[in-house]
Amino acid sequence: MKTLMLGNEAVARGLYEAGCCFVSSYPGTPSTEITECVAKYEEVYAEWAPNEKVALEAALGACLTGKRSFCAMKHVGLNVAADPLFTISYTGVNAGLVIGVADDAGMHSSQNEQDSRHYAKASKIPMLEPSDSAEALEFAKLAYELSEKFDTAVLIKMCTRVSHSQSVVETGERVVPEQKKYEKNPSKYIMMPVNAKRRHPEVEARTKALTEWAEQTDINRIEPGQDMSCGIITSSTCYQYVKEAFGDTYPVLKLGMIWPMPEQKIKDFAATVDRLVVVEELDGFIETHCRNLGLSVSGKDLFTNIGELSQNLVKEKLGGKVETGTCLAENIPARPPVMCAGCPHRSIFYVLKKLNLTVLGDIGCYTLGAVAPLGAIDTTICMGASVSGLHGFVKAGGEEMEGRTVAVIGDSTFIHSGVTGLINIAYNESNATVIILDNSITGMTGHQQNPTTGYNLKGDPCTKIDLESLCHAVGIQRVRVVDPYDMEACQTVIKEELAAKEPSVIISRRPCALLKYVKHPGPICSDPEKCKGCKACMNIGCPAISMVDGKAKIDATLCVGCGVCEQLCKFDALG
Repeated sequence: MKTLMLGNEAVARGLYEAGCCFVSSYPGTPSTEITECVAKYEEVYAEWAPNEKVALEAALGACLTGKRSFCAMKHVGLNVAADPLFTISYTGVNAGLVIGVADDAGMHSSQNEQDSRHYAKASKIPMLEPSDSAEALEFAKLAYELSEKFDTAVLIKMCTRVSHSQSVVETGERVVPEQKKYEKNPSKYIMMPVNAKRRHPEVEARTKALTEWAEQTDINRIEPGQDMSCGIITSSTCYQYVKEAFGDTYPVLKLGMIWPMPEQKIKDFAATVDRLVVVEELDGFIETHCRNLGLSVSGKDLFTNIGELSQNLVKEKLGGKVETGTCLAENIPARPPVMCAGCPHRSIFYVLKKLNLTVLGDIGCYTLGAVAPLGAIDTTICMGASVSGLHGFVKAGGEEMEGRTVAVIGDSTFIHSGVTGLINIAYNESNATVIILDNSITGMTGHQQNPTTGYNLKGDPCTKIDLESLCHAVGIQRVRVVDPYDMEACQTVIKEELAAKEPSVIISRRPCALLKYVKHPGPICSDPEKCKGCKACMNIGCPAISMVDGKAKIDATLCVGCGVCEQLCKFDALG
């Protein structure tokens, strides 16, 4: 049956059709929907893991039992999973193991631009790179065949434009291969030095065999062109840009297996054209491979390694006609992202700014506490770095920084990689205060469950991690819980914990305002007669509040009635 599917949904369908039985992932845009979609198939066990390292290790364990497994993550999540990734390259697999990673060129929802193709090369694990939903489905199935044929995990690299665009796919039936038995094999799976030394030559031999396979496979295909003055090598979404820009004008070598890449096929293709050009986003990965083959090639001398490419950019750099389009008659005002109306994090950041504290931030929707008018965050690095960084900041800064610095981290992020940082604080006794922003969900990626919510991926009740008990268990004696809607109480508790001469944790607990089960009192009203136009209410940056004719106005379609703005108004104009 033919149907439209998102790229991520198509990967999930491919996993299902290939007989995948176990999926463990951590949500991260643009990869999240793969796991959410595969969880809808009852034949597949699917879960959210605390972090990507755990997810990959769980998937490995599942494949060792003889069942095909999968885990997904975004590009920065692969950093977290890199430790098991590199050793899995040595151990190989039993049943097929496929790892999905989604890059985010253009940083639509990420803290960096990172090219995951380097991980494939560095770990010596093959990587497939689909360019549309149809390939996403087929490559997911092919990945299992390669995994079991070559005794290796296989990476599938998605990107934002392929993950979140739709194209036609043809679905098939689910076929579950006969389950392989687990057999004890210490020399294969126990990676102590004596065994790892024996496995390394097998890894190199496997790469050579995969390179030979890459020469023959039709997922690395040459598409003929009319004008042999230029030949283009490309992959992924850039293939779509090239075809939209030039159609069949120039011959194209389209790479579906991005590592290891073919060698002779590339040389033969280059020999047929006058000029060889590589069109790829981010780093010159294919270009470098071509240069290592001794070929003269253009690539990053034409195309930037910053951000996304486009059809018009490809046309411009290769001499095509650029479509100018139609300009709007007037400029559209910028709409920077803001925390939602009623967001429980807003008042905490207001208090932190009011107290003029140094705030080490973390990854989540609360990162928006960095933008105006709140502007309360000093750093955002990676998952868990706020807690670990706070320890170093306070230890190195001494008394000058003690009582003036806090870390903020979400509940999901704390479980992901904040716990170990808190253990470090307790163990090495820094006078640090960590604020856990517990909104009872993984908010940034679209309301996924996590170990603190009490529900699993499919919404079934499960073990709920008690944050207070966890903090006590790792050695933190002072643990306080506050309601972020009560700004006076929040300020009092923060001051008290900063004054204490020992580590402490403050848990700011209130569910995300957008959760369906959260009931709100309804919008508050503004009284223009009482309003003095002081704009104090504007300092929290709530999108439901605006100034009209010098008076505060509440948008009843946005306001949830959290009451935070009421606490700022000295003239009782809001309520």
